[in-house]
Amino acid sequence: MARQNDSAVTEFVLQGLTDKPELQLPLFLLFLGIYGVTVVGNVGMIFLITFSSNLHAPMYFFLSNLSAIDLLYSSVITPKLMENFVWEQNVISYPGCMTQLFFFCFFATAESYMLTAMAYDRYVAICSPLLYNVTMSPKVCCVLVTGVYIMASIGAVPHTISMIMLLFCEDNVIHHYFCDILPLLKLSCSITYLNELLVVLVGGFNVFATIMAIIISYAFILCNILQIPSAEGKSKAFSTCGSHLTAVGVFYGSIIFMYFKPSSSSNTAQEKVASVFYTTVIPMLNPLIYSLRNKEVRNVLSKAIGMRYGPLQGSN
Repeated sequence: MARQNDSAVTEFVLQGLTDKPELQLPLFLLFLGIYGVTVVGNVGMIFLITFSSNLHAPMYFFLSNLSAIDLLYSSVITPKLMENFVWEQNVISYPGCMTQLFFFCFFATAESYMLTAMAYDRYVAICSPLLYNVTMSPKVCCVLVTGVYIMASIGAVPHTISMIMLLFCEDNVIHHYFCDILPLLKLSCSITYLNELLVVLVGGFNVFATIMAIIISYAFILCNILQIPSAEGKSKAFSTCGSHLTAVGVFYGSIIFMYFKPSSSSNTAQEKVASVFYTTVIPMLNPLIYSLRNKEVRNVLSKAIGMRYGPLQGSN
């Protein structure tokens, strides 16, 4: 922390997504809507899973944790993003920037490992259905989720500490809408070799380890599905996995595009668009693609709405 006192910069200015005045209001309303849907969807999912005995199963335990991660993940980024469309200059203090960096790294890493835990859950459910309740016992589920948060901490702490050790001299304008690793490194007047190495080693390990675990899980799942005799059984199994694979593809695709492309192909506008996907859009979509398409969740939601407002027309 002593390094922070040596830095000439005590606050940063977030450039935001765009500097075009005619886009400020439409973008503010857009992201306000996205954040509203994110909060309602994830909080609603947590309440449904917590208070409905029909959803007290391992899969929904992971879903509730994913919803909590998405809610907090979006809350770290989106409110500050919306300030860019309201204030002429969106200022964030040095401690505030480092705090945002830590929680961004923490929840992004937690998301990737939670997706991996969910892939393992689907593997056990499809490949060993008779042993599912034994294999995915409450104790095992708690161990897996605890491991997710431990790995998230391991992923966030090195980036944050190494960033605090850097000096920031005169330029304090971050060409991004939040305190991300790469835009901050571009501002530093220190040697950033260690930080860049950490991005490759720590970030690369987290991405590679989780992607490989997901690929291996789905390789076994695919082999098992192909052995199912009925077309209806195959369709149901593919439907269960399809939503998860869609979210995995969008999340990892944007992460890889942002952090693991050649530096010669760097484009600020493209990086911002990719960042929007994994910081704001995915936390909004996850309750929909994971849960609201699930029949059991829809039934519980219909009953909850029916108890509050009366039976829905056309509901089963």
